[in-house]
Amino acid sequence: MQLKPNAFRLHETARGVETMSRFALAVLALASGVYTYLGVRGLLDGSASFVFFAAIIYSAAVSVAIYAFWTYMMRFIPLVVSGVQRISLFLTMLVGSVMIIAMSSWLNAAALAGSAALEQHMAVTLQGYAEDLDQAHANALASQSLLPDVERASARFSALAQDERESGALTGTQGSGSVVQLLTQMSQQMTQLSGTISGSREEVSGLFAQGSDRLATMRELVSTPGQIEPRSDAFQAEAVQLSAVIAALQQTNVAASVKRAATDLSAGFIAPVADGRVGDLAVRQNQVMATVQSSVDAQAAALVAAADEILATAPVEQRRFVPLSSAEAVIRYWSDFVPSWAGAISIDLLPVVLVLVLMIVNDAMRREAESLKEAETITAAEMLRAMALYKRMEAEGAAAAAEALGVQDEQDDAPPNEGVPDAAVKAEEGTVTPIEAAQRKRGDGPRQA
Repeated sequence: MQLKPNAFRLHETARGVETMSRFALAVLALASGVYTYLGVRGLLDGSASFVFFAAIIYSAAVSVAIYAFWTYMMRFIPLVVSGVQRISLFLTMLVGSVMIIAMSSWLNAAALAGSAALEQHMAVTLQGYAEDLDQAHANALASQSLLPDVERASARFSALAQDERESGALTGTQGSGSVVQLLTQMSQQMTQLSGTISGSREEVSGLFAQGSDRLATMRELVSTPGQIEPRSDAFQAEAVQLSAVIAALQQTNVAASVKRAATDLSAGFIAPVADGRVGDLAVRQNQVMATVQSSVDAQAAALVAAADEILATAPVEQRRFVPLSSAEAVIRYWSDFVPSWAGAISIDLLPVVLVLVLMIVNDAMRREAESLKEAETITAAEMLRAMALYKRMEAEGAAAAAEALGVQDEQDDAPPNEGVPDAAVKAEEGTVTPIEAAQRKRGDGPRQA
């Protein structure tokens, strides 16, 4: 097959870059093996020597597999012309690429972005713990909203008792009687409930301060440079302590205690016996105590409703920090490390570009090449006959040329070109070939005009 100049240049250039292609493929396979070693080392457990040799063997197997696979693809795909066979090789290349990604690329990504992915995991967990602490603190403070109502009820009962004692504002008779005793009792119960709510405020504040300190330490562990494994272990220890603080905060919610106290206040209301002995004072005392009971029932119902609203708030679910390996973290937070994934996959799949380039160049050389169709379809017998005919024509041409030269020697005295055949004249002038002279001698060649 005869090559045109452009096809010849393409052929020579493809041969020239063959060494470079092998070198590039070897470097890419080696780089993938190195990053695979770094990635797989963090997944193995055991002694240092075991981890080292196991990681070396795995990474070496990956390098050899990548180099062999892409060598086959670069050699065979450009040579295949049939559409079905080329599609089959493309499907094979696709399956091989998926296998390379499965055995190498994700480990390369773990080596490139493993530490950053673990820091991302710690940061996400830290954000969740911060939200849990705020929610637990808010739930604990919600019960403090009941304090003003309780204090106001206590002050109201105390003021009524004082007015009844000094001026008889309720019964019309001043002094300390059954009504004053009842009002004082209600005021004391409300004061005790107010003290319970106020006492929890200091405990809530102390626990929230402890949780904030834990969060600050965890933030430092996330942002501090250095080895990720020790920081992850320390972060896990802080997370356990913070979980305990959040659980304690949820236990400080006094809404349930307020609800029980309010229910007891209404259900366990015991009115003293009227002790009035003058006129209808006892009747008036009973009327006032019935009014006080109605007021206590209303106050208790309001406290129970407010406590139920607080208790209806969903409690904080217990959160647990789950340590991850670098590879697991890269897979879980892959969307945050797309550039690292792209680089890890490109190291393994860059030879696809080389395969496509070689395929295109070989197709171009085939299109540019000139095909001698007759030479490609001639049989051996036809070739032998053609060679024999060619030799015979050469012999006859040589004889005709010799005869023409002899005639010329005999007619040296004759005028130039007079009486000399046209073939001899042309042979003398060097403008006729021996084959043409033989043809003219037989009379089957072209005739002069």
